[in-house]
Amino acid sequence: MSLQPHFTEDVSELPNDIVGSGSLTWWGTIGFMVIEGSFFALTFAVYFFLINQEQQWPPEPWRAPDWLAGTLFTIIILLSEIPNTWIKKAATADEVEKVRRLLPLMALIGLVLLVIRAFEFNSLNIHWYENAYGSVIWALLLLHTTHILTDWADTIVVAALVRTPLGYERRRMIDVCENSMYWRFVWLTWLPVYLMLYWVPRWV
Repeated sequence: MSLQPHFTEDVSELPNDIVGSGSLTWWGTIGFMVIEGSFFALTFAVYFFLINQEQQWPPEPWRAPDWLAGTLFTIIILLSEIPNTWIKKAATADEVEKVRRLLPLMALIGLVLLVIRAFEFNSLNIHWYENAYGSVIWALLLLHTTHILTDWADTIVVAALVRTPLGYERRRMIDVCENSMYWRFVWLTWLPVYLMLYWVPRWV
């Protein structure tokens, strides 16, 4: 009896890489977002714990952060999902030239957001070392800033890679898709942070 395997189907034409849940990169990105999301959840818990310890939020004599920088940041980061979606669709369809044109735009948007974020830190009306309230809102803003920086750097790297001969490989398009997915995590996590920094102090 022969123990040699017998193959009945030709799998040589199957792709080496795949977009979505069939990709290990996709699962790695999801895992990273779960871990980072837990940091946000813990910081949120600390924030609401501190509220329950105070009679007024923010504690006197400090006042709530100014609106302008944070609201402008929010508007721009929400609008950034438009080119981000275009990039993801282009990468899924292997439209390399379109991806090459749009990635620098996303990198520019990230840079603009980082500049606004610098003004936002200045508009908190408190330093991180002054009390627990100052510490937690600086922690929230700093935590989110690290995610902006991470995706901005990744976008620059991917934008450079797709302009090399390797840019035509499917692997690069998968990297672009995962980067787009991570950007959605970045702006989605900003929404509750924005509410806690700017709205909750005016509600409680």
